[in-house]
Amino acid sequence: MENAKTVELGSERYPVRSTPKRGLRQVDFVFEGKEIRGLEQNPQTKSRWAQLARSGKKVMQFLSEGRYVANVVDGKVTFYGGQPGRILPA
Repeated sequence: MENAKTVELGSERYPVRSTPKRGLRQVDFVFEGKEIRGLEQNPQTKSRWAQLARSGKKVMQFLSEGRYVANVVDGKVTFYGGQPGRILPA
């Protein structure tokens, strides 16, 4: 969603917004009946995901019901909770 104003998922379009404090991009959408928030990784934190973002990787975190459920680094999905990763189409 780099520099996009909307994200298209199937036949639905969702607006890309910025977080108030850090200006990180985020998008709220529904996938398989669940509300999901995609949030750009804050590169200023101390996490390994932030380290990847600082190195130039594109990192997004995904939350559902207030919990982190997955992240995507340059198209590779890592699900929290042991689900296998997969590559998303560009």
